[in-house]
Amino acid sequence: MAYALRLARRGLGNVWPNPAVGCVLVRDGRVVGRGWTQPGGRPHAERMALDAAGPPAAGATAYVTLEPCAHHGRTPPCAAGLVQSGVARVVTALTDPDPRVAGRGHAMLREAGVEVTEGVLAAEAADLQAGFLSRILKGRPFVTLKLASSLDGRIAMASGESRWITGPAARAHVHALRAQHDAIMVGGATARADLPHLNVRGIQTPQQPVRVVVSHQALPPLPPQDGDHGPLWRVEGAPGDILADLGSRGITRVFCEGGGRLAASLLQAGLVDQLVGYTAGLAMGADARPFVGATGWSQLAQVPRFDLVETKVIGGDLFHRWRAR
Repeated sequence: MAYALRLARRGLGNVWPNPAVGCVLVRDGRVVGRGWTQPGGRPHAERMALDAAGPPAAGATAYVTLEPCAHHGRTPPCAAGLVQSGVARVVTALTDPDPRVAGRGHAMLREAGVEVTEGVLAAEAADLQAGFLSRILKGRPFVTLKLASSLDGRIAMASGESRWITGPAARAHVHALRAQHDAIMVGGATARADLPHLNVRGIQTPQQPVRVVVSHQALPPLPPQDGDHGPLWRVEGAPGDILADLGSRGITRVFCEGGGRLAASLLQAGLVDQLVGYTAGLAMGADARPFVGATGWSQLAQVPRFDLVETKVIGGDLFHRWRAR
């Protein structure tokens, strides 16, 4: 299952609105097929693994990171495909909460005489599937808020100068994280001031993230959609409404890169699921711009708390990742 989870991770940022799933087929102690959800969501991981295995799939054990689908969409259900291939056993990490599945895939397998084991590495799978689970269960994408700042929490000089606070290794790491998200979101003021590309650079990725600009004004002259830039969407409204709209369009994972007012509004609304920070070894002073705008909080009890998940040195900067409680 750990191998299947590593395969599933390859689909992050490229398969929305579908979940990123991995599948490994094992027979007589040997891997005979493997697959992961392909860009755009098709083919599914199970189909890829079965096609790779061919006849040796009969009698094999399939390790799948999410319950195989049981409904007819653009392709037949994966549960039926597993049955038809003759697999003897299916091991899954999570039950799919999508109402079209929600246990029906497991039931279809059992009714056909396939042995089913559930809940293997469930916590690890839930962490990987956080975006898909959020869209299905909460009606909105999973939100990562990125903050790259000085030691005193500043993102730009008073003049707006901000290139570069962190070093090249940290910036390359940001692009790796961008590639794992369906959309990159910024506020309108940031878009107008920086004219950002909001794309993945330096890494080959099957598709570029959607660029989302939160603004009630017309968009500035950002690069058009092409092979190096994803679709460009302008959205406006309350943070919860914006995220619900993105979820309805199939977005599962959003990477928010500021500015300060947008970051504050998301934190105020309790809509930040994960914080990632890059802290550089400099102090810019109180007259520099903070990475979070005014929140209106007057008591410490109002401030949301996050739990530290990991921390490491990247180049000369400190990376830290936090998850909402």
